[in-house]
Amino acid sequence: MTRKQNIRHLSLPQIQEVFANMGEKPFRAKQVYEWLWLKQARDFESMSNLSKPLRASLEENFTFPAIKVDTTQHSSDGTIKSRFKLHDGHFVEGVLIPTSTRQTACVSSQVGCSLSCKFCATGFMDRKRNLDFDEIFDQVALINKQAIESSGKKLTNIVFMGMGEPLLNYKNVLHAIERITSPEGLAMSPKRITVSTAGVAKMIHQLGEDKVRFNLALSLHAANDQKRTQIMPINETNNLKVLVEELNYFYKATGNEISFEYILFKDFNDTVKDAEELIKIYRQVPVDLINIIEYNQIDGARFQKPSEEATEAFMEYLGKHKVNARLRRSRGKDIDAACGQLANKA
Repeated sequence: MTRKQNIRHLSLPQIQEVFANMGEKPFRAKQVYEWLWLKQARDFESMSNLSKPLRASLEENFTFPAIKVDTTQHSSDGTIKSRFKLHDGHFVEGVLIPTSTRQTACVSSQVGCSLSCKFCATGFMDRKRNLDFDEIFDQVALINKQAIESSGKKLTNIVFMGMGEPLLNYKNVLHAIERITSPEGLAMSPKRITVSTAGVAKMIHQLGEDKVRFNLALSLHAANDQKRTQIMPINETNNLKVLVEELNYFYKATGNEISFEYILFKDFNDTVKDAEELIKIYRQVPVDLINIIEYNQIDGARFQKPSEEATEAFMEYLGKHKVNARLRRSRGKDIDAACGQLANKA
């Protein structure tokens, strides 16, 4: 028996060829392609301008494994977390973060993660598999629908800061972004998309080679190798010196924005000395912004959030040295939707 192919893995010319072989008029292929990407159909049945026999034929010959919303949780601050069910029974989470000026989708790129960062709930999970590009696209389309339904506004921004390491699913992430930014898809500007990495130096270099148009965020979280390796094992093979070199290459090749993410941990990386080391790294890379992030408690991790005084002193020191830093107050903590908390907990 021939294995049925996922119809969204076919290009428009390939769909046109299939339709020609079926004896269908050429414009039908374009209609199907529009349903798949522009109209974000969830199944063949909803393709209402196709005849019933044609829809039945597509159902018989192709798969259409669209992801589904399994559970949705609403935070007191307006954040919405969704657990999405994939065709093979796996789950990933995505988050809608609304503010007065933005509607941001935080999306996942892998089922679980292989990097084992010591402060991240996803890091305590095994990596089961990479998401296909159409599964990533579905997350964005579904969260965009939530944004419109809850506020009447479309998504303005997308951050790849959910479950998984995006640069270890490189091809699917880039293909998903191509679909998201295409006029035949969601037509979002790549400048409104940020891909966050724990620091896969080789793939940061590849982003530069590929002249990508989206922004890049480095999850830094410690500004010296000894501390960073303690909490992020990836630093053993991708140290700060190498990352600085590749971030500079990325900027030179693309001119795109680079930001740092830095979670404050009590008695670990929250002193003035830590701020000094962070400034040294900041001066070596054309960084647009450092997001200083509140730590969010997770099961199994030994870290704690610093006092308000320590946080304030850290921010003041950065400000005094003219560092463009912003304290990012976590959203969705009451539903485990905040930074580092995604772990498929319903």
